[in-house]
Amino acid sequence: MQAHFEELRPAPCNGGQVTDPTRCESATSGQSAVLYIGLYLIALGAGGVRAALPALGADQFDPKDPEEAPKLSNFFNWFFFSLTTGAIVGVTLIVWVGENKGWDLAFGISALAVLLAVSVLILGKRFYRITAPAGSPFVRIAQVLVAAMRNRHLETPKPEDALYEKEGINGEILKRTNQFRFLDKAAVPSSANKEQAYNSTDPWRLCTTTQVEETKILIRMLPIILSTIFLNTCLAQLQTFTTQQGNTMDRELGEFKVPASSVPVLPLLFIFLMIPLYDRVFVPFARGITGVPSGVRHLQRIGVGLVLSAASMAVAAVVETRRRNLAIPYSVFWLGFQYCIFGAAEFLTVVGLMEFFYSESSAGMKALATGISMCSSSFGYFLSSVVVEVVNRLSGGWLESNNLNRVKLHYFYWLLAGLSVVNLGVYLVCASWYKYKEVEDQEEVEMVVA
Repeated sequence: MQAHFEELRPAPCNGGQVTDPTRCESATSGQSAVLYIGLYLIALGAGGVRAALPALGADQFDPKDPEEAPKLSNFFNWFFFSLTTGAIVGVTLIVWVGENKGWDLAFGISALAVLLAVSVLILGKRFYRITAPAGSPFVRIAQVLVAAMRNRHLETPKPEDALYEKEGINGEILKRTNQFRFLDKAAVPSSANKEQAYNSTDPWRLCTTTQVEETKILIRMLPIILSTIFLNTCLAQLQTFTTQQGNTMDRELGEFKVPASSVPVLPLLFIFLMIPLYDRVFVPFARGITGVPSGVRHLQRIGVGLVLSAASMAVAAVVETRRRNLAIPYSVFWLGFQYCIFGAAEFLTVVGLMEFFYSESSAGMKALATGISMCSSSFGYFLSSVVVEVVNRLSGGWLESNNLNRVKLHYFYWLLAGLSVVNLGVYLVCASWYKYKEVEDQEEVEMVVA
């Protein structure tokens, strides 16, 4: 609506050609409100979809079934493939329509596509396997923390297997681990008559062992996601500066001039080709060697992605150095090297992170954990702004000028490469410390009441 109705946006400067932005008419408060309402609605909708849709799709597979376990890993690969396909359409067709036919038509096509997606989702509802809600994970975590604090003076019984347990969460019972032993206090009955305590439990005073382990799992996973945030910071920088670089480079492809905003299609096309090869060739080959349904462990996959992220920043620094030193325009397709390496890094890390959080979280925390994995992207983009501001202040203005030939972008890329290596080291420490969860068979578990 804002792109279509002139009343909802400021008048164009000099007939649409901005010569002096300071003399252009500013947006009114109402026009600004419409813009920000649209932006935040997009963020709200995308946040909800990206948190819920992967978990819904993964719930259609039974991880306990040996035949369906490999399909779960395939699903996350092809889910990212669908996101990549949509992004390719967005940065090519939609951008072309917007720049040549009008952004009102481009946004209108996008709106119709979303409506079509919602319709397909609704039509398939009766076929979905829906996991019954097990209550709020946030409440269960709070109960564990409060109960552990209240029971801090109680002694943990020996053996620790005698801690309180009953039906688990959604039929899943987690084995006790030795990490964060202070939380085990939440599963220690305070009554001398334990049987009476079991029959009349206050969840804010006594939690199940599975509930305690669920909280431990989330705490163990947090360092993993924190160590992947910087990858998204690098992605934000590539998306920002690559567009600026593209505007100064040779974008001719025969008689067609590639829009600078369409340069990100290069890594998307690389991922588009990479995912089928990875899923249909590499995963079966690696599965035959490792016996792991996903081919390699989730943490190994994420680690390789972080290595490629550091490599892409180094390549970006080399390409930018060459662009600055050449007297003639440099082909924009040289940016494809850094982008394709980073595309592989993003695919391995993001999909590995989604699958890791979904597989490792408890049965009652799948959607929450998948949503948390998506927070890595959000925090990475916020951190990006902080990094640029700090670097500008400490370096005396490496990135302050709008003229790309006057800034020290190549130095900035080398800095990001170095920080990525440091971040990789932090990740390796966190990954080596992490303990994968173990699930017990519900039928084989007996409650021990001393």
